[in-house]
Amino acid sequence: MTPETQILTSTEWQARAEAHLERVQQWTLPHKERRSRRELHPVLDFLFTYYMYSPRKLETWHPAPSESIADSPAAREQFGPPEYSAADGAITRDPGMLSSEMHDRLTSVVTVLGVTQSRTANFGCYGVHEWAMVYGGHDLRHVETTPLRLSQAEVDSFVESRPVACSHFDAYRFFAPDAKPMNRIELDWSTRHELEQPGCIHANMDLYRWAYTSMPWIGSDLLMDCFELATALRVLDMQASPYDLRDLGFEPVQVETPKGRQDYQRRQRDLSERAATLRATLIEAIEDVLPA
Repeated sequence: MTPETQILTSTEWQARAEAHLERVQQWTLPHKERRSRRELHPVLDFLFTYYMYSPRKLETWHPAPSESIADSPAAREQFGPPEYSAADGAITRDPGMLSSEMHDRLTSVVTVLGVTQSRTANFGCYGVHEWAMVYGGHDLRHVETTPLRLSQAEVDSFVESRPVACSHFDAYRFFAPDAKPMNRIELDWSTRHELEQPGCIHANMDLYRWAYTSMPWIGSDLLMDCFELATALRVLDMQASPYDLRDLGFEPVQVETPKGRQDYQRRQRDLSERAATLRATLIEAIEDVLPA
């Protein structure tokens, strides 16, 4: 425990845990209710299906890196080994208990974040990746709940009319086979992180992945900041798609028009600024753990 570490009393940490739960359940409770009804949400369920971090884990609070917990039976039940240890009246995360596997995982996360941070941001994709995924009528994933807002011919024509500039492998791999050759960059799994760039909404959405991969070392406040950013990015991603989400309360960002592309790029830049701050904070939080 460093001299800068703040020790939270039982009252303080339990209040923080309750506030965190209230913050998280704005998202987890509706998801659980939909799941109980076997109802799909083409926008928000993505945060719980594509990203493999359970609602229960997201609801569980952990202190910030600069915080420890006053020792008590309740605290020991909540914060236990191997990440936490009790000594001198306080419960702290113990970097000395970091497994070699977790050390390698955190090192890999910092590497990906650093590579992404170092590259020049590109704001010229305009969300065309979602259109490329359904090119030629391929894999209409959300058609059961959400129709296309344009005809298939109009979707195909738009994809063919513009350069496709996707730099994120996990988006590119879902392209229709006939759309992949249209991408300006040939992407491959083995080099997927080398082309990550900080303007990409998927790379910025993945800050949530890197945050939960780094839990509990980074704390729940930073985790939720990344989750909420990912949610805002997902909304933009789907608003710019060819799906019609108006019945769900999401107006389209019509990237097939010049004004729609301007709107998309403006929001993409704003969210990228938020992501840049969170990326730097994540790198710092993880690097503080690794030297130990």
